[in-house]
Amino acid sequence: MPFVQVRGEILSYEEEGHGRKRRLIAHFTDGRSILDLIWFQAGTFKWIKKNYVIGKLYIVFGRPNVFNGRINIPHPDIDPADSLQLGSMGLQPYYSTTERMKKGGLNSHSIEKFTKTLFERLSASSFNDPDPLPASLRQQLNLIPLWQSLHDLHYPSTADALRRATYRQKFEELFFIQLGILRFARQRQQHVVGHVFAHVGERFNTFYRDYLPFELTNAQKRVIREMRHDMGSGRQMNRLLQGDVGSGKTLVALMTMLIALDNGYQACLMAPTEILAEQHYVTFREFLKDMPVRVELLTGAVKGKRRRAPILEGIRAGEVDILIGTHAVLEDSVAFNRLGLVVIDEQHRFGVAQRAKLWHRPGADDSREPMPHVLVMTATPIPRTLAMTVYGDLNVSVIDELPPGRKPIETRHFWQERTETLYRGIRTEIMKGRQVYVVYPLIKESEKMDMQDLENGYTDLCTAFPDLRISKVHGQMKSAEKDAEMERFVRGETQILVATTVIEVGVNVPNASVMVIQNAERFGLAQLHQLRGRVGRGAEQSYCILVTKYNLSEDTKKRIQVMCDTTDGFEIAEADLQFRGPGDLEGTQQSGLAFDLHIANLARDGQLVQLARDTANRILDADPTQSLPEHAAMWQHLRDLGKSSYDWSSIS
Repeated sequence: MPFVQVRGEILSYEEEGHGRKRRLIAHFTDGRSILDLIWFQAGTFKWIKKNYVIGKLYIVFGRPNVFNGRINIPHPDIDPADSLQLGSMGLQPYYSTTERMKKGGLNSHSIEKFTKTLFERLSASSFNDPDPLPASLRQQLNLIPLWQSLHDLHYPSTADALRRATYRQKFEELFFIQLGILRFARQRQQHVVGHVFAHVGERFNTFYRDYLPFELTNAQKRVIREMRHDMGSGRQMNRLLQGDVGSGKTLVALMTMLIALDNGYQACLMAPTEILAEQHYVTFREFLKDMPVRVELLTGAVKGKRRRAPILEGIRAGEVDILIGTHAVLEDSVAFNRLGLVVIDEQHRFGVAQRAKLWHRPGADDSREPMPHVLVMTATPIPRTLAMTVYGDLNVSVIDELPPGRKPIETRHFWQERTETLYRGIRTEIMKGRQVYVVYPLIKESEKMDMQDLENGYTDLCTAFPDLRISKVHGQMKSAEKDAEMERFVRGETQILVATTVIEVGVNVPNASVMVIQNAERFGLAQLHQLRGRVGRGAEQSYCILVTKYNLSEDTKKRIQVMCDTTDGFEIAEADLQFRGPGDLEGTQQSGLAFDLHIANLARDGQLVQLARDTANRILDADPTQSLPEHAAMWQHLRDLGKSSYDWSSIS
């Protein structure tokens, strides 16, 4: 629930409970209804009763809860009504404080006193900071001036004044983020030259004509056309490719690499894990069959003579056409002959400096030297507003349809008590020759967390299915042991894989048709969707079973229902943004574009994000050299915010 402010009086006090559960309750009324004010520190009860007098008017502020049908506010902020000089709205500002501030005697009320003194000493005429938004822009968008917005945020005279002040501040925050991102992107387009891939040649055409395993979807064709245009423009391609699991991103990446090869360049794909890199390597070899394309794998596991002679020397000599690897491809010993295209899979696993190191190699600091094109792939659908903000400097392509023949995954919700029914369903699928994942949130049992764990789950499954072969995989296993267990499942030697979320990315087993997620309520929507994407890769009907405890919060019930209602990753991503907010979404902290929204909210202010972006584009069109006098305060404010760090030369 949001915070509330109530004006009223205390009717009576009573104490309930014993020991550490003892609590003081004040029955508080605004003249129309009653709520309870609750305190739990018994040592303060006497002080509270003495200082908060029955029958006197107070302003109470706090976050209400509902318990046993009654509204209550635990440990509220309370001030005598006659001690506050409230505005005509009768609202008191509330300021967030840390525990350290509170210990130092600084609470919301004391901050409000400082703020009020500041505003009393200042006026619009004495406020020296120039408005960073140009007057023409404020007039065009009907935005109030900076000083007025600051004053009305703290002391609004009307509800409309508060709304306009909030709108102005939200727009300013989003506008300068977009201005910084778009300014950086334009600078890069102007100054960073890319290799020109002038034609589509024999390797691409041969693959398309003779080796393509199935007809491309219209979405795949559209994305390839977008990338061909980028790579032939003479500017460095920087494109984000979004697509759900199984949408065909890997095939698109391979065909884009073949364009690079046709123009005399090498290509590289960097994956976040050895398992995923090896899977890409096997997939590429299967796609290419006997085509004269040399593909090599470079991971930490590739050592000794094989690493030094055939691979590293082949890369240096230009004999390796496509290199697939992990962070190992970033080592100084890896020297490409003519690197033309870099593909980065699951990009949120890499920091911006790591990504840039592939193409911003020593000796290539001259911006006039052509840079390799960059294709960034993610199977985590990104909400549109978040993509515009976090990845706003990248062009975005979306594969929004699955290859023909794929059946939508059927998602069902099971209570933990229905174990026998669940096991019958698992056996039915295995008797059809299918395989099953069972995912747990914990490896071992924990006294602190009431959740299912992998070790006990593995034992239970072995007891329930003594005739089946079962593997287990988790993050505490040694890499070799973990990889061996994964390979057994991939080869079909085991029917059930018991795992933690280490299988979230990179496992491709078309024969697996069931994903069981224990304690699904403990996972976010994006992670549930990623796990669900491990099945449904074959032509058979697949199932995702979300197993939860019975007692769920309303928000959790809604999240589970979203998973059952849709398999559309973008719908799920938008819902995840609404439930969790942008700061918790995976990848935002690794974007390399550090921003911190103080007042705007990407989940609620999507239209404002678009307006801010459109406005920033118009400003950059009108003032490309950043020299118009009326924009001087705006550009200075951007520099003061540190957004000038969107400079290509700073990424090294």
